[in-house]
Amino acid sequence: MKLTTLDRKKFRIRNKLKKSSNNNRFRLSVSRTSKNISAQIIDDKNNTTIISASSNEKSIKILNKKNKFELSEVVAECLAKKAIEKKITKIYFDRGIYKYHGRVKVFAEVLRKNGMKL
Repeated sequence: MKLTTLDRKKFRIRNKLKKSSNNNRFRLSVSRTSKNISAQIIDDKNNTTIISASSNEKSIKILNKKNKFELSEVVAECLAKKAIEKKITKIYFDRGIYKYHGRVKVFAEVLRKNGMKL
C-alpha cells in the first residue's frame, strides 16, 4: 500500500513529537471534519486513550452551537475539565495533518486558558 502525501505528513509530525523530550507527557490528538471536532488524550507508553471529548457527545449537542468556532471552544472546555479532574495538566499537542489555524488554533487557546500546559 502506497502512502499518500497527507499520510506521510501525519507520520512525520507524530514521530517528531514522540522523539522529542515529551516522554513523560501525554499526547493530545485533535481531529476535525467539516462539521465536528474531536480530541483525545493518549498515553503512548500503554497505547490507551485516557480522556476524549467530541462535538457528537449528547452534553455538547444539547448546547446547539451554530458556529464551528464556538463548538471548538465548548469541546476544549469539556476536555480541559475532564483532564483537570484526572490531574492531567501537562500535555503535548498533536495537530496531525491540520495547520495551526482556525478551529485547531481556537481549540488550543481555550485549553491554555483553562489551565492546560501545551
